[in-house]
Amino acid sequence: MRTRPPQIMKETIMCAVYASVDLGGTNIKAVLADDQGNILVSDSVPTLSYEGPQKVLERMARLVNDLSQRSGHKPLAVGMAVPGLIDLAAGKTKFLPNLPTQWRDVAVRDILEPQLNCPVYLLNDVRAATLGELTFGHGRTARTMAFFALGTGIGGGVAIDGRLRLGPLGAAGELGHLVVMPDGPQCGCGARGCLETVASGPAITAEGVRLLLSGLAPKLHELTGGDAGKVTTRTMAMAAAAGDEKVRDAIIRAARFLGYGIVDVIVTLHPDLIVLGGGVANIGALIFDTVRRTVREQVHMLPVDDIAIKPSQLGDNAGALGGIALAMKGGNV
Repeated sequence: MRTRPPQIMKETIMCAVYASVDLGGTNIKAVLADDQGNILVSDSVPTLSYEGPQKVLERMARLVNDLSQRSGHKPLAVGMAVPGLIDLAAGKTKFLPNLPTQWRDVAVRDILEPQLNCPVYLLNDVRAATLGELTFGHGRTARTMAFFALGTGIGGGVAIDGRLRLGPLGAAGELGHLVVMPDGPQCGCGARGCLETVASGPAITAEGVRLLLSGLAPKLHELTGGDAGKVTTRTMAMAAAAGDEKVRDAIIRAARFLGYGIVDVIVTLHPDLIVLGGGVANIGALIFDTVRRTVREQVHMLPVDDIAIKPSQLGDNAGALGGIALAMKGGNV
């Protein structure tokens, strides 16, 4: 994240300042930024989730207050990105599957606001990244857009007419669970053939490992020294560029499945913009060219030439800036 020295900020930052917090299973990350999306200061601390929600939230409040003291700017509000289901109106977590106790009915807002002395707003983490892209990234000029976060899993978010479509639990836009391969691999959600099972980072690297161990990826073998543990989407992209046709085919196959999911979104919403973020998107042209070709081949009910398919403009900062946008908008997204 881009930062500026606190002593410079005190002299130059005159506009409103907000805080964003990302609750992760390993770390709590926080930033302070102005209303133009300029990140002023950032830091992180271990989550230590085994200590339970109360201790984690106390640690979170100390982190935000420390950033405020270091920067000389008190945030007007805090936007918090949460990895799971939430009660948006009540400011409570409902179900965080990857944290101990699953944080059922934790009154996060009521706990944090007295410690931070400002309003606190909650949003699902990938929807927060969608909001970041909508507010500060490519989405600034789009009316309707969809965001795909392509990493260890596949998350997503949808904005219609400039507003997030959230649904009653903030769960609308789970684009990784579009079914693109009926009777395909079983997903962690319980369904079969979800996009996440065939186009996520682990799905792609699993095929890379198979090719490596089968002796079908000589360039990948050179790059990894034959160590299957070093197979990543990045090393696979490098191997494909160096001439490993089987690796290239594996990436294209995953990208076609991604394209099928995007086709479903396009014919449902007719968006102006599709944004792809996360590590898989960093593979680059092989992903984007295949997705665009699949869209052209499969969509015939509406024109696609005016639908932009772009990499995230904000990159790793999308979620952080989404929290800033959430705070700026007073939770009204």
